[in-house]
Amino acid sequence: MRFYQLALRNFKEVYRDKVTMLLGIVMPVGFLVLFSSMQKGIQLDIFKPASLAPGIIVFCYAFLTMFSSVLLAKDRQNAFLIRLFTTPLKAKDYILSYTLPFIPLAFMQTIICFVIAIVLGAHFTNIFAASILLILVALIFIFLGVIFGSMFTLNQVSGVGSIFITIASLFSGAWMDLKMIGGVFDTFGYAMPFAHAVDLVRSILSGKGIEGLIGSLWVVIGYTITLMIISIFAFKKTKSKLA
Repeated sequence: MRFYQLALRNFKEVYRDKVTMLLGIVMPVGFLVLFSSMQKGIQLDIFKPASLAPGIIVFCYAFLTMFSSVLLAKDRQNAFLIRLFTTPLKAKDYILSYTLPFIPLAFMQTIICFVIAIVLGAHFTNIFAASILLILVALIFIFLGVIFGSMFTLNQVSGVGSIFITIASLFSGAWMDLKMIGGVFDTFGYAMPFAHAVDLVRSILSGKGIEGLIGSLWVVIGYTITLMIISIFAFKKTKSKLA
């Protein structure tokens, strides 16, 4: 457990930041209430709380990418990491230290969105299985944050993070049916894991399970493992440059 002290320090850094907590917790609730209210006038199933909640949860995980990348880029910039490189920590220890502190935030986002959706009239089945899958999805976003934080400066991370959040908004299928729109939205959206994740969670919560979506599950698992490996190599490259 060599990474424990660094993970604890990062945990404190994340949760004492009021902006992070505000964006991470309050914003998903705001989106859910706002778009659910639109369903009364537009009458589209995708704006029903039961359909919205999974999409908004996955979209709001995109902010975990921003938060984790900013934390790592800031530590690179202020030479905190250089001092850490004198310790016997390995690349995997650093990855764990910059990943685990964001899991509780992802879990809080998930539970709060489910609770608000239920209050708004949604009916869910198998929330536990959906939550397990969503934590796997959250890891995709956090690993991306570690990669961005390893590659870019603090100023660059802000721009890259904003672009990534926009992409996640447009191509996750959170508030529009990508298959119905077709074209580049359908093609590009399903080349990434986010739309697959939204489809899986919606199917699980509706009681249909993952029958017919096994391919989507493998896409999510494949992206998680691949990005974890890339994040380790990206951090090793950063360490070789700074050490």
